[in-house]
Amino acid sequence: MQWRTVLREIKTRELHKDIEILSQTFERVMDCKDNVIKSLAKDLAEAEEQYAHALRSHLHNVDQLLALQRRRLSLLEESYNMELEALTMEFETERKTITDQHEKEIHYLQDVFMAMEQNYIDSEYESKLEFQSMWDDLKNKNLEEKHFLRLQLENIVEDLCKRFQEALKRYTDATEDRKIAFETLKVKDEKSSKEIEAQMKTIQKLQEAIAVSKGKIMLHSRESEDQNQYIRNDKELVLIQLRKLKAQRSQAWGTSQENLVKLTRESNAALKALRKVVDKGERILKLAELCRKLETEEEKVLPFYSSVLTSEEQEIELQNGGKELTEELAKVMVNYSAMENFWKRYNKVKLEQLSLQHRRAQLLEINRKLREMLKQYLDGISVSDEVLSQLNPLFIVNHRSNLPQPLSTPAAQPGDRQPPTPCNIVEAAHGISHTL
Repeated sequence: MQWRTVLREIKTRELHKDIEILSQTFERVMDCKDNVIKSLAKDLAEAEEQYAHALRSHLHNVDQLLALQRRRLSLLEESYNMELEALTMEFETERKTITDQHEKEIHYLQDVFMAMEQNYIDSEYESKLEFQSMWDDLKNKNLEEKHFLRLQLENIVEDLCKRFQEALKRYTDATEDRKIAFETLKVKDEKSSKEIEAQMKTIQKLQEAIAVSKGKIMLHSRESEDQNQYIRNDKELVLIQLRKLKAQRSQAWGTSQENLVKLTRESNAALKALRKVVDKGERILKLAELCRKLETEEEKVLPFYSSVLTSEEQEIELQNGGKELTEELAKVMVNYSAMENFWKRYNKVKLEQLSLQHRRAQLLEINRKLREMLKQYLDGISVSDEVLSQLNPLFIVNHRSNLPQPLSTPAAQPGDRQPPTPCNIVEAAHGISHTL
């Protein structure tokens, strides 16, 4: 039992030591983690400050641009309203003069119309009397001619009746057999006639309705024609007066119309320019949102990279650049100093684009060379019309190749190195096909 107690004590001591070691390591790890968390929190705070600063500068620039645009629009609107008021005043004065003149001419035309109407009534009464006398004469002549024609027609009808009776006797004698068939057909005809009568009644009703509607249409058309004729006459008179007024107005409105055209062109140009600016701003915002999705973690944390130049190099660059700048250019650069971070990011993206284009060109060149090597290899192992027309060391006919023969070289000196002898290779399938 004593050895168990001894072992327990030894084991407890070992466990206490292990716990102390583990507690120290745990504290050390906790300290490291705390330091990492503090550094990350510090980096996050710096990134948030940079983002807030960039956002404030961007909003400030946008507010300035909006204020400038509003001032410009207010000035344009004031000038437009002033010119519009002047044009409306001119239009109102001209309108009053035209309406007064129109009323005078209407009174004059009404007097003329009354006089013409009185003349028309007198001439109409005279023409009616003449028509009545002529109508009585024609009626008497027609009655005499009618009586004479009636006597002639009675004689002709008697002769025709005698001829008809004779023809009827001959016809009845010749068509007794057909008469029976005719009676049967007559019964059928009566039935069909009844049906036809019913259909004719319906058709007659429809025709009466059509005639009533046509009469109404004719009445309406006559009334409308009279009204249209009266309106056309008024229209012709008004058009004549309107042409005269237009000829007078064209001279007076020439300058005002030119000013109006000029104003509309300038307003349209301003609206188009503003639309382009708005579309460009919306496009920039959309591209910024799309680019933000493609940013890396490093670009999101540090969007504006620090300059690669040292402080001394930056001072030298500023001194060299300041000499070439003029006062006007310096003022413009001061106005656009807030865009410096944007140009940094733009230059960074442009450099990356150029590097990718250069890398793409290199890869295309490597791909082209590999394709040429692969084509040479495939041309060497295959036989086609294109291969036969080109130089191929594997194609041999009658122990001759289509490669150009090397030129004769001078006699080799004892110390010179001999060039390697060319070795022609023939495909096995080619050799077997020619040997068999």
